[in-house]
Amino acid sequence: MSRPVLTTGYVILVIIFVFSVNFVFGTQDDNKTTLSILFNQIGPHPNAGRVLIDHALDVLKNETGAVINVKYLEYPYNSTRSETMRLISNQTPIDIITVDQIWLGEFVQKELLTDLTNYTTQRWNRNGQADWYFENWEGGKSQGKIYGIWAWTDIRGIWYWKDMLDEAGVDPNSLKTWDGYIASAKKLNSVLHPKGIEGVHLTGAGHSPDLWYPYLWMQGGNIMELKTGHPTKGTYWFPAFNSSAGLKALSFIQDQVNAGIKPQKEHYWGKEFIDRKFAVMIEGSWLPTQKPIQNSGDRIEFEKQIGFLPMFPVPVEGNQNSTLMGGWEFSIPSTSLHKALAWKLITIMLEPNILTPWLAENGFLPTQIAIGEGGSRPHTSAYIPYYGKMISAIPFGGARPNIPEYPEIAQYIKEALDAVYYGTKNPKEALDDAATKSAAILGWKSK
Repeated sequence: MSRPVLTTGYVILVIIFVFSVNFVFGTQDDNKTTLSILFNQIGPHPNAGRVLIDHALDVLKNETGAVINVKYLEYPYNSTRSETMRLISNQTPIDIITVDQIWLGEFVQKELLTDLTNYTTQRWNRNGQADWYFENWEGGKSQGKIYGIWAWTDIRGIWYWKDMLDEAGVDPNSLKTWDGYIASAKKLNSVLHPKGIEGVHLTGAGHSPDLWYPYLWMQGGNIMELKTGHPTKGTYWFPAFNSSAGLKALSFIQDQVNAGIKPQKEHYWGKEFIDRKFAVMIEGSWLPTQKPIQNSGDRIEFEKQIGFLPMFPVPVEGNQNSTLMGGWEFSIPSTSLHKALAWKLITIMLEPNILTPWLAENGFLPTQIAIGEGGSRPHTSAYIPYYGKMISAIPFGGARPNIPEYPEIAQYIKEALDAVYYGTKNPKEALDDAATKSAAILGWKSK
């Protein structure tokens, strides 16, 4: 799942507004064009998407001097997918949407999106394949074609309170390996439990598979793999997460539970860590936004108190690392009445000079190499804690499958994790059961 709304107890609103700037393609016309744009509510700031669109429209205005009206709709995460599908399925004209990376295949299967392949090769002065981080560019593809441009991302890593580790005599470097991570948890619990503080956070909420996949990937495993012999499709995806790599990955989760690390069913996206209820937490790059940082002084103070490792614990020192990336993609619905204009606006929003300050303002990470490695990096690093370390994790980040069946498969994997968390199955039984159910919904006949 992509970066969620970070506040709790908020009233869910649908925010609709209309604004105008001058624009036409080629000629002046009394009939003003209206673009309908639907965004997910992004981060903690309402109307964050509007700000980005506004900047892009200013560029169009300066270039052309004509008029365009924009109707902007914004939904909270929990309703974005269903409302977007409902509107497009009902043939509502919408020109640009944000799509969670894991939804792309389902939207494509239901013929809700426009194929952007020719747009990226014939109507753009960019080389997406070379300009984007590999996984982020590939994440916009479905069925071999481009249906989304991954605009921003996030990564997960290890956050820790320096004073709590010092009090327990734990070296932060010990968190880097599986054995060291578990030993550190025991030390932390022995010192911090009397104060009502948990040593290490273990995610047991709905997105718990997201925090398990990196352990699978770092050992060369995969969630899904292509396999021949499908009854109707010839070659199709087959569950691979119950491999030996998957078994080792889930056994590490079992070892954590056996060591006294408690799975947490409720999740507040880092607030529970900032509130000092946990000494160590594997959480997303958005965590610093839970502690307002207005300037470089705030960043320095944050880094004095809180440490960060841009990684998950690995089996042994020197093992390849991994993390998980989420994020949102720009797509053009099949119902768009102004596809060329919509594409033009998307390309402007993606221009590094437009997108970079907006990413920094909202605490997101780039999908474009020019932004991540370019000249703006030192400036952004001045007031986003550990920005350079976060960027360093992107090249070894993995993405979840965007096939239509993935949401159900993720639920089966969550059930496997829950079975291990609460001792109803061992790792092999849990993974094999999840793989059997996954193979069935993928259309593979049972033996």
